[in-house]
Amino acid sequence: MSYRPRGITISEYVIQNIVASANLGIELDLGTLALSLSGAEYEPEQFPGLIYRLKSPKSATLLFRSGKLVCTGSRSLANVKQAIETVVSDVKNAGVPITASPEIIVQNIVASSDLGQDINLNAIAISLGLERVEYEPEQFPGLVYRLEEPKVVVLLFGSGKLVCTGARTPKDVEAAVKKITEELQSIGMLKATG
Repeated sequence: MSYRPRGITISEYVIQNIVASANLGIELDLGTLALSLSGAEYEPEQFPGLIYRLKSPKSATLLFRSGKLVCTGSRSLANVKQAIETVVSDVKNAGVPITASPEIIVQNIVASSDLGQDINLNAIAISLGLERVEYEPEQFPGLVYRLEEPKVVVLLFGSGKLVCTGARTPKDVEAAVKKITEELQSIGMLKATG
């Protein structure tokens, strides 16, 4: 999925990471599970969860004693589903009686895009207003722009590159890229090309 604004050439956005959670509905003995899952890492004195990495699809899943899990590192919703299904299957094969397929809830999608031209962050910070913008170049080189709809945060960089975080669906990413492009055009901070 991508959004290409009229009159502006930008590369398609790329999903960099999806964080999703699920609940197995059963308490887990992480110590025993760590011994049963090949490659699992469990050091409770450092972190309360078991870390289980998959090579395919490439991801890491954190499993907690409560039965909750958090999957991170996938770049598509299909890979998130596949990773969680694989983890559930491996946990079942380790002897844990999981009876239902857990509901998968996307918590955060991080995506990147490129506006295709350099932008003036100082002028943008002034034009967009301080209510939704944070820009302290001596602390961080990007401008932090909080959108209300969709409710995401966009990090803008002087190179024209941007990172969108906080999205729950790819459509949120698409809407955010479209909205920031249109806002920058409307205040004269992004030149139409093409």
